[in-house]
Amino acid sequence: MASSNNIKAARETYEGFINAVKWTTPLLMLLTAFVVYLLV
Repeated sequence: MASSNNIKAARETYEGFINAVKWTTPLLMLLTAFVVYLLV
């Protein structure tokens, strides 16, 4: 079974990944909309 240190490290990694996704998804959507606007 995993030790508590491994679980804590995994949870921190997961939370960091989720926060990165929360910020990059809207930014990529805005960038995509801007490029489409330039093309149209």
